[in-house]
Amino acid sequence: MDGCEIVTFESEKNMDMEKIGIFYGPEGGNVEKVARMVAEKFGADRADLIPVRDADERIVNKYDRIIFGLSTVGKSNWDSEQKSTDWDLFFPTLKFVDWEDKVTAIFGLGNQIQYPHHFVDAMGWLYDLLEGLKVPVVGFCPVEGYHFKESEGIRDGQFVGLPVDEDFEHDLTEKRVGDWVQQLTEQHGF
Repeated sequence: MDGCEIVTFESEKNMDMEKIGIFYGPEGGNVEKVARMVAEKFGADRADLIPVRDADERIVNKYDRIIFGLSTVGKSNWDSEQKSTDWDLFFPTLKFVDWEDKVTAIFGLGNQIQYPHHFVDAMGWLYDLLEGLKVPVVGFCPVEGYHFKESEGIRDGQFVGLPVDEDFEHDLTEKRVGDWVQQLTEQHGF
């Protein structure tokens, strides 16, 4: 899709620390769609897409600028017997990453109409984990323009990353992603 390829790590590669690692999951849905959009806004030569299913701490260590993309509730949560997600398996590996000189940002997908009391909660869960590891998280976004009741993804009156609602506001996603990438580039050295 438009020049952005998913990176695989079958053999050890010497990664350019200037590249941005975009770790996302689950694959094949809106999270991947938005991850690809983020990568395209940075430029295919500047960003690598890595599904969290394929990642571990060694791969995260290859990047100094890291973006995590996840959803709070996915179709698989409701339609499957699956008890764990790719993120459930990936979260524990983060404590083994060498976080020195790394900066992170988060985007999260949610549905503010059908789940207004849990809008992008997973961003808050990931933020708490990273904060506990003393990892800098940048790219906070204002809550204005969203219509929800509650979110665990808010700290000090702002979302801890970019919230995206592909179900009911897909027409706003490209601009929101573009503005966020510009913020990350201009203000945070991505």
